[in-house]
Amino acid sequence: MKHLKSRVAAIQMASSPNVDANLLEAQKLLAEAAEAGARLAVLPENFAFMGKTDKELWTIAEQEGEGPLQGFLSQMAKRYGLWLVGGAIPIKSERTEKVNASCLVYDDKGQRVARYDKIHLFDVSLPQTDEKYQESSAIEPGRQVVSLDTPFGRLGLAICYDLRFPELFRNLIDKKIDIFCLPAAFTALTGKAHWEVLLRARAIENLAYVVAAAQGGFHISGRETYGHSMIIDPWGAVLAKAPTGAAVITAGIDLDFLATTRRTFPVLEHRFLECGINR
Repeated sequence: MKHLKSRVAAIQMASSPNVDANLLEAQKLLAEAAEAGARLAVLPENFAFMGKTDKELWTIAEQEGEGPLQGFLSQMAKRYGLWLVGGAIPIKSERTEKVNASCLVYDDKGQRVARYDKIHLFDVSLPQTDEKYQESSAIEPGRQVVSLDTPFGRLGLAICYDLRFPELFRNLIDKKIDIFCLPAAFTALTGKAHWEVLLRARAIENLAYVVAAAQGGFHISGRETYGHSMIIDPWGAVLAKAPTGAAVITAGIDLDFLATTRRTFPVLEHRFLECGINR
């Protein structure tokens, strides 16, 4: 049975290459989220490790179903009674020598209930800051769109660069999504230009809640991420926003408001063209 009104949290971090320190920080922030009444919490992408290159992810990559990072997520969910969207951690691919950037979801008993592997990989150059990213050099793209039922509504999962591909979110909305959960690590440059407008667009065009948990700040690796984690309602209103640095933001999810908005403004029923996903 769905709870019509629930509190959710987005966790923001500025993770380092020190896994132990990152996990201590994540635990502290998750405890704050639970104390604030959150029942669902979303960690940022790469919450456990932010190195200089994506190839360094191999140093902490785990086998499917076992490893300290997966154990940590399970323990935190159970300890704090949270449904936990575990950002993204590297899981060794079964097909190649690369890893998957995997978002794992655990219920409040600590049981894993979903895994989403990041589909769209960030292979770009930013001439303004001389930054270059090639996620595909170390990461194998996912191939499956993932949604799941929770007591707080039906969740759709996406990670960071996925935000720029509205066809993914349209595919998810066809699965009756109520809430999009988006762990991310947007760069400072792209975040300032596009982060909020893209998040609000995904909420507005799909009449859905968006819970976006970001990396935010200066990292020991030398990277700067944008932060500004947000929780957005189906009308595009920003219910909560973080600045930069470690933070917890919370907001209420109201499924009655969601249903009323979709009923009185039935834009999803007015779609004329189908949007499939092909690989």
